[in-house]
Amino acid sequence: MSLWLPSSSSSSSPLFSNKSFNGGNNKSLTSYRFRASADVPDFLSVDWLESRRKRPFGPRLSFSAEESVQYQLDALMFNDQPRPDYGVEVMYRFAGFDPFERSLYFGPSFDLGQFERFRRIFHHSTYRVLLNHTERKILSSLNVEENLYKQRIWVRGARPEEEGTFQFTMVQRVGGFWDGYWLTESLLHDGDSFSGGVAY
Repeated sequence: MSLWLPSSSSSSSPLFSNKSFNGGNNKSLTSYRFRASADVPDFLSVDWLESRRKRPFGPRLSFSAEESVQYQLDALMFNDQPRPDYGVEVMYRFAGFDPFERSLYFGPSFDLGQFERFRRIFHHSTYRVLLNHTERKILSSLNVEENLYKQRIWVRGARPEEEGTFQFTMVQRVGGFWDGYWLTESLLHDGDSFSGGVAY
């Protein structure tokens, strides 16, 4: 198969006319070109590794659904290290809700677009058992669909006789920026978590 292109001398095609593009000025078009370039280093900066370590912990493409749940629970177990409510920050990074819409992340519909509102719910009596918990046990795990995973866990809190059962629902995103990442769709407590209401 051959490709036919009209020659540049063809006068029948308006695409290849001899008329100048610059209004009859016969200066070469190359004189109107400009240079726009940025220097791109061919090496990594000296502090590259250190800056990589400081990257906030959150979802990674290499994490499975089960690992994503485990890392979130580990962060909550040591919630105040290296700073207060760091574990809740990690949970917020894994949260798969749209910050501009109300979310069912905790069951009832809440506006969780601001981190402070999300943080306050974790300090509510129902969810605070997760903060600095001392023990946990996986009760069940289920791959509901290819991109949907649920895990129920039992947690013993840091306060005497404090315990709770929670269900993580993880969804693997398809398409977009988070394609392939496992994010938390919901974290539900067994029982009536917000029967008395919650000020968030």
